[in-house]
Amino acid sequence: MTDYALWAPHKQSVDVVVGDTRHPLTKGPDGWWRGDVDTDPQAPYAFSLDNGDPRPDPRGLRLVDGVHGPTTPFDLTAFDWTDGDWAGRPLRGSVVYEVHVGTFTPEGTLDAAIGKLDYLADLGVTTVELMPLNSFPGDHNWGYDGVGLYAVDETYGGPAGLQRFVDAAHGKGLAVCLDVVYNHLGPDGNYLGEIAPYFTELHHTPWGAAVNLDGPDSDEVRRFIIDNALLWLRDFHLDALRLDAVHALIDERAVPILEELAAAVDQLSEQVGRPLVLIAEDDRNDVTTTSPRGSEGTAGGLGIAGQWTDDIHHALHVALTGETDGYYADFAEPGALAKVFTNAFFHDGTFSTFRGRGHGRPVDRTSIGGHRFVASLQTHDQIGNRRTGDRLSATVPQGRLAAGAALLLTSAFTPMLFMGEEWAATTPWQFFTDHLDPALAEAIRRGRAAEFASHGWGPDEVPDPQHRGTLEASRLNWAELDQPEHARMHDWYRRLLALRRAEPSLQDDDLSAVELDWDDDARVGVLTRGALRTVVSLADGAATAQVPAGATVVEQWDDSTVVDPSGTVTFTGPGAVVVRLP
Repeated sequence: MTDYALWAPHKQSVDVVVGDTRHPLTKGPDGWWRGDVDTDPQAPYAFSLDNGDPRPDPRGLRLVDGVHGPTTPFDLTAFDWTDGDWAGRPLRGSVVYEVHVGTFTPEGTLDAAIGKLDYLADLGVTTVELMPLNSFPGDHNWGYDGVGLYAVDETYGGPAGLQRFVDAAHGKGLAVCLDVVYNHLGPDGNYLGEIAPYFTELHHTPWGAAVNLDGPDSDEVRRFIIDNALLWLRDFHLDALRLDAVHALIDERAVPILEELAAAVDQLSEQVGRPLVLIAEDDRNDVTTTSPRGSEGTAGGLGIAGQWTDDIHHALHVALTGETDGYYADFAEPGALAKVFTNAFFHDGTFSTFRGRGHGRPVDRTSIGGHRFVASLQTHDQIGNRRTGDRLSATVPQGRLAAGAALLLTSAFTPMLFMGEEWAATTPWQFFTDHLDPALAEAIRRGRAAEFASHGWGPDEVPDPQHRGTLEASRLNWAELDQPEHARMHDWYRRLLALRRAEPSLQDDDLSAVELDWDDDARVGVLTRGALRTVVSLADGAATAQVPAGATVVEQWDDSTVVDPSGTVTFTGPGAVVVRLP
């Protein structure tokens, strides 16, 4: 006998379909249809609603035949975990490494990624962040078009592959974070709206009708999301979740879904006895995202551990590249780089020319630790949403890349690297899909081309998201590590990460103690972190900076950089040096 259940409160009949046989289920007062049916527990199954076409289980863990096929049962308890001694890892002190499993290795699987765990541990990162794994149409995708929110895509190795990866990562001392998308689903294979009121026309997002978080029947939708988060953390032993675009979770309840989710995760953390971390991608520049929740019945923050902070990326990008188009324009203002390194947000209530309005909320530097802000030089979004997916290494000289890395990795924030950044990978990271519906595939092509048409680019100059070559161009070339210029950058990142672990000054996340003295004209700056100074030059030629007399070199990018006894740092070109004060 097998128990089946489906929430479909407004349907007149629901059958579970196993093979060619339909078995009727019984509706309860809670809107759930249930039945204990005499079938093989391992047999694939689907649900037929009001005698319609069979649909996969929204909570199904395997979709062997793709997003349109039946659900294959999966036993979560069958795996023999070996991570019983794993104590977990809090966000504070972490260094995150973002990975797209499909392009991280030639094989593009979780099992192949296991072979790179020793490399990541040696590099000095602490947390591997996996871009979304939930099932998507076709054979390759960024993951944000996923529809099977409970299923791990079979191309990556399915749910068993994720269990093996997490167990192996813990064995190497690495935490694992999963990128999850609760603000929308992809268009192909999205049957949730057919089954139940998972979406609402009360609100709209860039992807259409919003997820129903505050309308009628929303209690069960919220439970669907929270149960999904707890599944990854509890049953797959994950350590953290990165919540995609939480500003698109439109929710007018007094207790928003993010606060409810954070409370549920904290409760699970107490039960399992290890840290469980939520990181929000939040475009609002709102510090209440990571502020503590109020006591029961009182208002407060959302209580999420950390948030991506794009302002830091934008300021660094403008300083390194000189680009000022679009949302980069404001970050060309004098003082922008210094402000983000000491306040995390540039827009903290100030006017955003890109948005045409005031934006953000001030950060109290004395009350919130810098570790709560996840900062980066490059991410999948910031690279992949460029026309050709070009990385910084395509346009920025290595000395400037080294300077940017030095600022990021000696900052008070939680740093995040995008795969291959640490060796200045030359492979682009482009937008790719594999939609099987010809009309949808063509719409994706046209939409991508239209994004760049206003900048003068023709459709033939924008990589075709549906072409297999766009995926292959985005796959990392690990052989680059054997080339001297890439090995040099890799060694620089490795040394900086070792310094970050070893130096007490770099473990202090007190933003009120951070200073960045940046000369916008000379393009030279000094970042103060306790007993250390990080001195960088982005100037095209020779430049100097001052540190206290008698300072000694801890790390330096280029041997031609000189720190003399008087405290004058002389650069012959772009680069960075870290010095210890006398």
